[in-house]
Amino acid sequence: MAPVTSVGEAGMFTNACPTMARIAYLSSDVILSVQPALGIDSEFSKHFHTFASRKSQGVVAKDIPEVQAIRHNVDPFLAAFQPLRAGKLVSVTVLSSILIPSVPLLYKLAQYPIVIHVSLHPLGHPDYSEITAIRQSGFTFLQSETLQEAQDIALCAHALAIKSGKGVIHFFDLANADDDDAIGTEDRELVRKLLDIDAVRGYQSSRAKETALYVDEGRQATVTETTLPAIRELQTQSELEKRSAQQSPPNAISREGSSIGSSARESSADSRPTISSVSSVGSTVTRPISSEDIYNFLTAIWEDLRLFTSRSYQAFEYTGPSNAESALFIFGSTGIFVDEIKVAATSEGLSKIGIITARLYRPWLSGRLVEAIPRSIKRIAILEQVRRKTTKWGPILLDVVTSLKTGPTSNSSPMVVGYQLGHIEPATVRQALRGVFQNLSSANPIQNLEVGSPNIPAKPSRGYLLEQPKVESAYMKILNQVFGDRLHIANRLAASDTGISSRISSTPEYGFGSLLARMEHRKRFIWEVHEAVKTRDFATNVPQSWLSRWALIAEEPEKANSIAHEVIARLTTDGSRLASQLLSSKSLFFKESQWLIGSDAWAYDLGNSGVHHVIASGANINMLIIDSQPYSERAAADAVGRKKDIGLYAMNFGNAYVASVAVYSSYTQVLEAIIEADQFNGPSVVLAYLPYNQENDSPLTVLRETKKAVDLGYWPLYRWNPDNENHGSPNFSLDSERIKKELEEFLRRDNHLSQLTRRHPKFSANLSESYGSEVRTLQKRRAKDAYNEMLEGLYGAPLTVLFASDNGNAESLAKRLGNRGKARGLKTTVMAMDDYPLEDLSGEENLVLITSTAGQGEFPQNGRAFWDAVKDTGDLDLSAIKFAIFALGDSHYWPRKEDKIYYNKPGKDLDSRIAFLGAKRLISVGLGDDQDPDGYQTGYGNWEPQLWQALDVDKVEGLPEELPPITNEDIKIQSNFLRGTIAKGLEDTSTAAIAASDQQLTKFHGTYMQDDRDLRDERKAQGLEPAYAFMIRCRLNGGVATPSQWLQMDTISSSYGNETMKLTTRQTFQFHGVVKGKLKSAMRGINKALMTTLAACGDVNRNVMCSALPTESAYHHDVYQVSAKISDHLLPATTAYHEIWLKDDEDKKTKVGGDAIVDQEPLYGPTYLPRKYKITIAIPPHNDTDVFAHDVGLIAIKDGKGRLEGFNILAGGGMGVTHNNKKTYPRTGSMLGYAAADLVHLVCEKIMLVQRDHGDRKNRKHARLKYTIDDMGVDVFRRKVEELLEFKFEEPRPFKFTSNIDTFGWQKDEFGTNHFTFFIENGRVEDTADFPMKTGLREIAKVHKGEFRLTGNQHLCLSGVRDDDLEKVKGMMKQYKLDNLQFSGLRLSSSACVAFPTCGLAMAESERYLPILISKLEDCLEENGLRQDSIVMRMTGCPNGCARPWLAEVAFVGKAYGAYNMYLGGGYHGQRLNKLYRSSIQEEEILEIMKPLLKRYALERQEGERFGDFTIRIGMIKPTTEGKTFHDDVAEEESEDEA
Repeated sequence: MAPVTSVGEAGMFTNACPTMARIAYLSSDVILSVQPALGIDSEFSKHFHTFASRKSQGVVAKDIPEVQAIRHNVDPFLAAFQPLRAGKLVSVTVLSSILIPSVPLLYKLAQYPIVIHVSLHPLGHPDYSEITAIRQSGFTFLQSETLQEAQDIALCAHALAIKSGKGVIHFFDLANADDDDAIGTEDRELVRKLLDIDAVRGYQSSRAKETALYVDEGRQATVTETTLPAIRELQTQSELEKRSAQQSPPNAISREGSSIGSSARESSADSRPTISSVSSVGSTVTRPISSEDIYNFLTAIWEDLRLFTSRSYQAFEYTGPSNAESALFIFGSTGIFVDEIKVAATSEGLSKIGIITARLYRPWLSGRLVEAIPRSIKRIAILEQVRRKTTKWGPILLDVVTSLKTGPTSNSSPMVVGYQLGHIEPATVRQALRGVFQNLSSANPIQNLEVGSPNIPAKPSRGYLLEQPKVESAYMKILNQVFGDRLHIANRLAASDTGISSRISSTPEYGFGSLLARMEHRKRFIWEVHEAVKTRDFATNVPQSWLSRWALIAEEPEKANSIAHEVIARLTTDGSRLASQLLSSKSLFFKESQWLIGSDAWAYDLGNSGVHHVIASGANINMLIIDSQPYSERAAADAVGRKKDIGLYAMNFGNAYVASVAVYSSYTQVLEAIIEADQFNGPSVVLAYLPYNQENDSPLTVLRETKKAVDLGYWPLYRWNPDNENHGSPNFSLDSERIKKELEEFLRRDNHLSQLTRRHPKFSANLSESYGSEVRTLQKRRAKDAYNEMLEGLYGAPLTVLFASDNGNAESLAKRLGNRGKARGLKTTVMAMDDYPLEDLSGEENLVLITSTAGQGEFPQNGRAFWDAVKDTGDLDLSAIKFAIFALGDSHYWPRKEDKIYYNKPGKDLDSRIAFLGAKRLISVGLGDDQDPDGYQTGYGNWEPQLWQALDVDKVEGLPEELPPITNEDIKIQSNFLRGTIAKGLEDTSTAAIAASDQQLTKFHGTYMQDDRDLRDERKAQGLEPAYAFMIRCRLNGGVATPSQWLQMDTISSSYGNETMKLTTRQTFQFHGVVKGKLKSAMRGINKALMTTLAACGDVNRNVMCSALPTESAYHHDVYQVSAKISDHLLPATTAYHEIWLKDDEDKKTKVGGDAIVDQEPLYGPTYLPRKYKITIAIPPHNDTDVFAHDVGLIAIKDGKGRLEGFNILAGGGMGVTHNNKKTYPRTGSMLGYAAADLVHLVCEKIMLVQRDHGDRKNRKHARLKYTIDDMGVDVFRRKVEELLEFKFEEPRPFKFTSNIDTFGWQKDEFGTNHFTFFIENGRVEDTADFPMKTGLREIAKVHKGEFRLTGNQHLCLSGVRDDDLEKVKGMMKQYKLDNLQFSGLRLSSSACVAFPTCGLAMAESERYLPILISKLEDCLEENGLRQDSIVMRMTGCPNGCARPWLAEVAFVGKAYGAYNMYLGGGYHGQRLNKLYRSSIQEEEILEIMKPLLKRYALERQEGERFGDFTIRIGMIKPTTEGKTFHDDVAEEESEDEA
């Protein structure tokens, strides 16, 4: 955690922005930083970001002040109400342009102690009318001009808000202080003194009763006075003011029982207590704050400031000679006038001139103005920088005239002349001043003269351009893809709208008006065409016939647009005057798809009126409204700040098409909605979700937020089409797959919630929000009560065991400890930490906490809430508890000494905190270390006996013998040939999961149960089970699929999965997101394509791979046939697959079970293999299947005729590793010899049988064939295989590999047919707004006559395209951007596993992150001339090696979220393992290593030298000669020191 620092304790400021940002930060609990866009800083926001990132401490806030970035167009002041009503001091930094639209909110905010710092715009010559327009809003207005004033007045504004309980607006022109000398920071003690911290704490402890936003609830800032018995009569008004100013009532801004706060309007602002000359009884009077109160408070604040700094301020300030006869009252940018008057003080016509400025603009105190003006002043020139006047006379002129003409000196008051102040160049200031005073001195001065130019030059260096956020381009691209030239966006940014600002032209009102005009224009044009048809003014009759046809279909988009070009061509050829007239509006021949594009700002009051107008009009206009609020930052609990539900609002009209879509959830549904909206004849509203925190957020960030929102129902996907009822279809279609099944439950409780919200309206905003947390609380309570009830009758001391576990080890220990405690007579409760009701903790007697370590010393998921609560509580008394803690970790997980603190950090932190809260240790904290001989069990074996001894139950006799834990081998042998209880589990609708034992068995059937880890935390918080779904993997011999099979896989992914397909590193299809209810249907769909999923996973032979080899089709066919033969030969024989997945009610096949028909597994037996068994075939010179990485690697050998002869046999390759466990390692296959092609399936079988009988079935981490071979020795293993084969291997044939990557682009084979290898990044086939890949491949599959070959590098080869089909296929590829191969060599050579969010083993991102990392390296590649160079880079989310990272030249293997081990030195041909270079490094360190290394490689490499070889030659890494030396001689030795 970063150290807490103070803000700006030293240093100088040369700009007003950081000074005011610092004051706001010091003086507030919450700062609302209003920005033009989240990706564009305002003048203040970057300074707030700096303070917040440093965790700088304020003066007012009890903790670190909260900084909220808010877009300027989303009713930013709404966000102020909730914190203000919760007793927090709020400041806002805004541009002046937001003030006028916010007037309705300002009137209410004026009665709260809020400070608004307003930067006047446009910069350089701002418009002060945005201040004068809101002068009656009830705020106090303070103005600063110089840099020092900006700091002082900003501080005084906060002090005044605290003192008065009323809102203060501090406004300033930044350019006014551009040339000021630098100033130092305000003294922190002065800040504390002026802010009156005691009064602040009183306010912070209060809570407001107001709940409404627009209804006037009568809140007013008030003052409570005590009138004491008078000893003497107050002699003078000044004495009264002095006393009032010195009086500082306690708790100045608290609301109830305090001096200043809110009250109902029982008295007017003018009701004042009568000051009597004699009073014998004191009384208390509460009244509204008056103008004089504001002045007195402010005078006292300024006096304190003067005493501390010698700087003084007045409500109205006069500078100049005391005998001046003329004065300037400037309400605008004063700097240039002050400087010029000082220089020209002795010049003719400019002597004896004073300047008057209003420091306190509102309340306007006439008496103070009269006092400030010297009596010698005869004439006053009022210069108002107000560009938008609403009256003839300027507002300041009226204020000044009223003050001077109505007071006691009205008869002798100065003459007042008003001027409109425009832009003045510095060189013409003196001339302008002379003009002002010449007119002022004349006998009949002219009023409202303009001084300077009304045209204001822009200052772009400080401005910003309103532009579309980059992430929102996804929807724009979809619109362009769907409609092309038909698309018309009426409020498109950067469009040419003469005289209209981009802020105005982007509003729905403006866009609506322009569309209505455009529609009317086209309507007139259609009428003109009708009239033209009736005339004979064309040169020929041809245009008339075409125009007649067009006029009949003018309102039908497809038909009208299909002939529009022909109509235009005929008119052009005709050449008549009438034809030319029609051609002048030729764009109107096309029927446009007309859209308004907006943001969620349109869901707030400031932007909602335009939406209402569109819907109410019934016009055929489409609106796409993009909502960018992330689910994790939603404001659902803030009833005041909630957005309107535009979808519900529009549906209530009944005349509008409405859809709610999310491009990062369902691309297909987005397309459907946009097309349906365009076809609907009436208003359409498409609500599009695209959550982001910054406009440059990565797609990965947007994806995660989208998934949370859609899955949990915050953003449901639906479509509402009123036209559907005309076709007998329901109007409403719910497209959110996961929440469909939860809808009934929602509807069941809807009546109850509706009744509750009617009775308690304040709950309506956050009721659904709190429902999930209430469920969690109830679950915790019921679980605890159930345990108590169960243990009621037991004897012995109570023992509560709480665990936090990510991978199950801590949970297993806790449950085992609980069982052993029961056996010793203890009343034992075992549960996850987060499931425990914390309020019961102080009532426990004996407490045991067991936790593993996640991430960077973090608590596991199911213990974080418990820790957060224990860590932050200050009133939890645990003095009655005895406790013990055991922690699980890895002392070598973080190799750097500075990171050793993370070793078992959760357990250590818990031990310290629980003891701090008063609990007594039973024994010292136990530390389990994965580096010990038996892992964490070593430490646990010493710790547990001590615990029993401390609890005095260590000598209990007759303890029952513990049953050994159930292993995978037990599950397999008891499964009845892979049946288990899978069929029953599929029928159970109470959960989306299946039993734990069945989860192991379904792997043999080709499916894994997973849960979406992006949603895990949020669903838990909502009281929901994890978002369980299944991954399905197909078995695809040699990676070859027909076009019809491709189409069926595409359909399955869309109908049953998450609309994507994964091409795996084992050349097959994989589907994700298949919910349990659709699992059987998906399996049957795969079967209909003559494919299967049996044995795609599990402890059996898996998918047999084969090189794609597009250039030699006959040879490829020979090898492919062998792969199919091996696959079929080693397929499990169980009938369970057919029985569970494929059998229907018509199938009469007898079930296997009991003593009926018994399955047989002649190859595998009832326990199958110890672990997975993988076979691959490589065809030299291409090692595109990583032949050295598999249990069996077959290297194809060609005969003299170019056909297959046989295979060299490798055995013992394998990639799986466990971090920091040196007993596990990757291994490349060992050469056994050569065998003929017709015998190789038997070779694979016998190798498998030796593994079946000799592999380790006790330790799954040691069960792969690679360990069996290393334990036996290669020669012994070879003899075992040869004994079963009954023949010996021949000497291996020579071969050579030159690459293990794919060759992209077009290639021809020996028959002249064409093959194209597509780049499919990390194998993910999906549609995006940028790249409709899935759609394109589907369309190609519909016409393709050859085959699809999946490659071992996750790419795709379109094989067998005949020459006569070539141009058609190329055209389709171009249309869908599938022909693009303009990628860097590094990207083309990269590969990644799935990892997050679906893989349960993932420790870090992989597939979703590797493309981002490569993008950050590609500039470096370009700079060093390496863009086209192939460097094999791979990434996996864990060390199990699915993407075969250990053979890559550079690899990143997930260690913790955001942290990776980096490996270097792998062989480019896939022949050599790499080695650890750095451990647990994050992106910044990766880039710091890779960029200089790439540069060095470019400069120092030898001819033809590959990157992996280069890193070894220069000594960066040592070569790994065999798997057993993988952990030796690593570049970064792991320290043995403990934290």
